[in-house]
Amino acid sequence: MADAEVDAPMRRLGAILLAFLLATSGGTLLLTAAPAVAGAVPAGTPGNVTGNISGPTVIPTNNNETYFVNGTGGPAIAPTGEQVGNLTWYATVAGTNTSSVVVFPTTGTLKNSTPGVTTVEPGALLQALTLTIEIVSTNTTANETTNITLVIHVVQPYTLVMELQASRDAGVAAFNITILLDGNYVGKVHIPNMAAWANYTADYEYATLSIASGTHTFTASLASEHGLVTFPGGDMNLSVSFYVPGAPPSYTIWYVAGIVAFFGALFIFVTRVAARRRAPARK
Repeated sequence: MADAEVDAPMRRLGAILLAFLLATSGGTLLLTAAPAVAGAVPAGTPGNVTGNISGPTVIPTNNNETYFVNGTGGPAIAPTGEQVGNLTWYATVAGTNTSSVVVFPTTGTLKNSTPGVTTVEPGALLQALTLTIEIVSTNTTANETTNITLVIHVVQPYTLVMELQASRDAGVAAFNITILLDGNYVGKVHIPNMAAWANYTADYEYATLSIASGTHTFTASLASEHGLVTFPGGDMNLSVSFYVPGAPPSYTIWYVAGIVAFFGALFIFVTRVAARRRAPARK
């Protein structure tokens, strides 16, 4: 049998099947969609939102300190690590009295792993402040949040005051003075440009929760400025000592001992007086 004779019945059968499918589907040929590519993940798959705050936990009064906010996760972050939504942070502060405490800015966004930045101005009150950052991760209608906190202690600082004078002959460009406490590095002070023969007062504030009793010494040096700037009297080095008293002695035990001795003596006295006044027994 010729090939044409074989193909003709097959073509007729195919036409009949196609007509049947069209008739049973209302005239529309239904096709099943191909499955998604293996490994493809929808953007913004939810996950736990995490974050942290970095910055000093002990700060001086009437100063300001910078804090950095980091956050990730939630619907805004795809499993690949790509940010596909919004990460927003909100800052608040709590304490005994926050009427003079300033936090600015109080909100911002996180993008491309760049941290948010906020500043805390604590005012003059000695207290413990709690800085709370709420991080919100959103993508279309999905959102997740988390709160992170940092306790900040506001303390009265130890202050080093430095009087500087530029030389008569030339000014000096901005520079930093390194500050040592008992020979250990504790910080630095930025000094702006100084014109020839100009004076400048620089302050360094050392904030700490505790310091050992005894004598301590701040030191600073202008040797790197090669005589273009000096401390009073033309000195290149400055050394300032201060004394931290120890805790006051506790007399509690002596108070207790004295009270016990007093009532003991009083009891003996009363007992003897009562014995003298007691009438002798009759025989």
